[in-house]
Amino acid sequence: MNRAFNRKKDKSWMHTPEALAKHYIPYNAKFLGNTEVEAPKGTEVVKDAVRKLKFQRHIKKSEGQKTPKVELQISIYGVKILDPKTKDVLHNCQLHRISFCADDKTDKRIFTFICKDSESNKHLCYVFDSEKCAEEITLTIGQAFDLAYKKFLESGGKDVETRKQIGTLQKRIQELETENSELKQQLQDLEEQLMIAHVPPAGSISMKLQSTDVFDMVPFSPVTPLMPSNGCPPPPPTTLPPDIRKDLFGAEPFDPFTCGAADFPPDIQSKLDEMQEGFKMGLTLEGAVFSLDPLDSRC
Repeated sequence: MNRAFNRKKDKSWMHTPEALAKHYIPYNAKFLGNTEVEAPKGTEVVKDAVRKLKFQRHIKKSEGQKTPKVELQISIYGVKILDPKTKDVLHNCQLHRISFCADDKTDKRIFTFICKDSESNKHLCYVFDSEKCAEEITLTIGQAFDLAYKKFLESGGKDVETRKQIGTLQKRIQELETENSELKQQLQDLEEQLMIAHVPPAGSISMKLQSTDVFDMVPFSPVTPLMPSNGCPPPPPTTLPPDIRKDLFGAEPFDPFTCGAADFPPDIQSKLDEMQEGFKMGLTLEGAVFSLDPLDSRC
């Protein structure tokens, strides 16, 4: 590895300044990963990082894992690493945080750069595998540095602060988009749970709840019978013959004058007959006093 933005000045760059300043240059590559390094630059530093990540990738490959493919978007603002299918930003390496970039002359498929992480302030070495574009990608990053430096000189250093603010806003936007996606998923899960809760099980009978009064009691109506809690209709009322009457306590009324002869012993029945005859005679005698006692002197 022998290139660290040392492109000769007598040779032209590969892309137009407008392509890197107003847009970006896309590339596809395989991402071996990133690892922490001790120094922000140096050929030996990146060589050690490449050997380490190649060994880790070889182990993962033996386990059946494929090297992930990524899309690189290079501009004067930095290098974005995206998922090629979903376009989700995996890493956003701002250009002013990149301190070293090089391609490997012994393995022309490998290129790498070192970037200082914005959160941990650690230097991370990113390693990529590109079959045909390793050198071209390295030169494109070098051209982006050259254009960004010229713009820095023209703006008197104000452009660096602007890029920092833009980078912070882009990071915040990415966090909000991730949070928004999570909230949408939670809302969808809640809607599915509510739909499942409102669907009655198969074979069940839907029952309409009865209205209650202020004391949480079902109002009584003699016309509409109350429904039991099990939902089954009440049994029909038992109909009695019209000649059978009952008192308030459900017992048949007792009438000693209408009882049959077989209901009482003979001596009691004879007394009852005498009382009944005397009662009838008393009704026919107007103004007479009737007594059952034979010794009564008034008879």
